[in-house]
Amino acid sequence: MRATLRTSKVAVAFAVVAALTVAGCGEDGDEGPKTGGSGEPAASVELPRLNGEKIEVAAVWSGDEQKNFVKVLDEFEKRTGASVTFVPAQDPIVNFLGTKIAGGSPPDVALLPQPGAIRQAVERKWAKPVGTEAKAELAKNYSAGWQKIGQVGGEQYGVYYKAANKSLIWYNNAVFENAGATEPKTWKEFLATAETISASGVTPVSVAGADGWTLTDWFENIYLSQAGPEKYDQLAQHKLKWTDASVTQALTSLAELFGKPELIAGGADGALQTEFPVSVTQTFTGGADPKGAMVFEGDFVGVNIAQTKAKVGTDAKVFPFPAVGAEPPVVTGGDAAVALKDSKGAQALLTFLASPDAARIQAAAGGFVSPNKGLDLSAYPNDVQRDIAKALIDAGDDFRFDMSDQMPQSFGGTPGKGFWKTLQDFLKNPKDIAGTQAKLEADAAKAYKS
Repeated sequence: MRATLRTSKVAVAFAVVAALTVAGCGEDGDEGPKTGGSGEPAASVELPRLNGEKIEVAAVWSGDEQKNFVKVLDEFEKRTGASVTFVPAQDPIVNFLGTKIAGGSPPDVALLPQPGAIRQAVERKWAKPVGTEAKAELAKNYSAGWQKIGQVGGEQYGVYYKAANKSLIWYNNAVFENAGATEPKTWKEFLATAETISASGVTPVSVAGADGWTLTDWFENIYLSQAGPEKYDQLAQHKLKWTDASVTQALTSLAELFGKPELIAGGADGALQTEFPVSVTQTFTGGADPKGAMVFEGDFVGVNIAQTKAKVGTDAKVFPFPAVGAEPPVVTGGDAAVALKDSKGAQALLTFLASPDAARIQAAAGGFVSPNKGLDLSAYPNDVQRDIAKALIDAGDDFRFDMSDQMPQSFGGTPGKGFWKTLQDFLKNPKDIAGTQAKLEADAAKAYKS
């Protein structure tokens, strides 16, 4: 099961994002949703007592994302008596876990950001199947589609705790108003809007070129919209070569932006030194004179906007990734919890993460969307987050996943290699479309054979 929201759901996405642009921002809180009475909402899942048990959880999350997840682990500790330690992991996490396992000290649970990483963990006999209690929570709270992408060979290994809509472009509203710019609906309009903003004296687009995964997201949104879902699936599985004309077309469209360094904050060289968090904060710092007017990425951008003085819904607004082909794309990603130890504590944590109780805590902190349909939308701190989450749940089973996350990690998910590195080289030299395709095909052929 692939997990990119199908273009048949575009009407939902448009309706949602139309609401986002006028939505106000509620007060962010660290607690759960208001219940109208005293105390927290009642627990929805029963957990075992684990007094004295020590549990380690590894993920590549850092900053506020890590801080907010630790609040979830704190609640698990309170309810079970276990002691839980968060272990910061390096990307790619499969390599990090391999080192830990080789050294005889694997974490109990790891949050894996790609279905391909789950498959690797299963193939290497690291991952343990999800237990009965966690499966029951999944059956109760998740659509069949979200359950299936955590399966390998029909066996459940992953609990998709966190999801993301990766087809949003966030913008500095003051810049748009000063330039007289409006939200574009097509790629042609997007490029025209960028030129309008540039003429007003502000560089239009902030690109996080130092993080190759953001560049793959640019390509995937363009490719899905232009080539359509069937070819998207074929390319993700390498049943279609990267030298195909559909890839040429997508790279040609992407080069319409990347080939104009004056439209990119810092130009290509500056973008290649800009990490994702900075790409966001520099868009919403400096009032009406930021380093960039727009930044592309998922709903999790809200975490980084919160580090500025900008308010989501007023200073920071959002529109859907524009249609490059017949339909606008909506790409999603996610992180799945996988047990690496046969322990009562690991399985109990999977059960908790599959429940609305865990999702409620991180949802309240902002910058988080859950595929858990049992989570009350009132848990989210503002209308923007609520509407994005509702669109995800309303999509049901009709979705696909981020393309690079479906690929072998050596090609689709490793810094400095494969898809990530080749698109960084393309950002530097967007005229070399044929060379980019040849390199992508050579690297993909090698990765899919191994």
